[in-house]
Amino acid sequence: MTVQTDPKDLAVHETPPGEAHARTSVYVYEAPVRLWHWINALAIVVLSVTGYLIGSPLHSTGGSGTDNFLMGGIRFVHFTAAYVFAIGFLARLYWAFVGNHHARQLFTLPFWNGAWWRELFGELKWYLFLEKEPKKYVGHNPLAHAVMFFVITLGSIFMILTGFALYAEGTGHDSWQWAAFGWMTAIFPNTQGLHTWHHLGMWVIILFVMVHVYAAVREDIMSRQSIISTMISGERMFKDNRP
Repeated sequence: MTVQTDPKDLAVHETPPGEAHARTSVYVYEAPVRLWHWINALAIVVLSVTGYLIGSPLHSTGGSGTDNFLMGGIRFVHFTAAYVFAIGFLARLYWAFVGNHHARQLFTLPFWNGAWWRELFGELKWYLFLEKEPKKYVGHNPLAHAVMFFVITLGSIFMILTGFALYAEGTGHDSWQWAAFGWMTAIFPNTQGLHTWHHLGMWVIILFVMVHVYAAVREDIMSRQSIISTMISGERMFKDNRP
C-alpha cells in the first residue's frame, strides 16, 4: 500500500512489525470540513441551475410585473446561494488554519516535491486504466489534490470576485459590494465580457462536479478505500492491505 508523500499521511502505516493489519481506518476530515463540503455542493447545484436560467432566461409572460416575478425570484435565489457559497468559502479558509493537516490540503500544492509530481502522473495513468493496481492515500491523491486546488480553490475565488462584481451593478456604486468588487469591471472589456467569463466558470465547475462524482464512485469500488462515506463519517477506510 502506498500513501501520500507528506509524512503526516504516513500514520496509517506507522504500526509495529506484525501489527500491519491492526489499523484499517484513519480519521481524515473533521466535521466542519464535511459540513462545508455538503453545503458547498448544494450551493453549487442551486447556483448552476439559477445561473443557467439567468443566462438563458425563460420566455416572458404578459400581465403585471408584480404577478410575474419569476425571473426576479430566480435571481434572488441565485444571490442568496452566492452569499452562502462565499461565506462558506471564507469559513473553509479559516478552518484551514485551525483544522488538521488535511484541512489545509485544499489551499496548498507541494510544487517543489518531485515525488508528488511522479505520483500525480501515476494517478493519471490509473484513471486512464494504464495501471493495474491503485495506490492508497490517506488524504486526496495528488491528481485530485491538483484538480481541486485549481478548480475549487482558485475557481471559487474567481466566481466570487466576478459574481459580486456583477451583483454590485445592481446594488449601485455607493454600495460596499461595488467598493470591494467593482474593480473587476475594469479588467474585462465590458460588462458583457464579465458575464461571459462568469458563465464559463459555471460550466467548468459543472464539468468538475460530473468528473468528481464519477471518480469518487470509481475509487470507492476499484481502489479498495472509502471515498464517499469518508465525507460523511470523516474516516478513511482501507478495505484490504494489498501492497
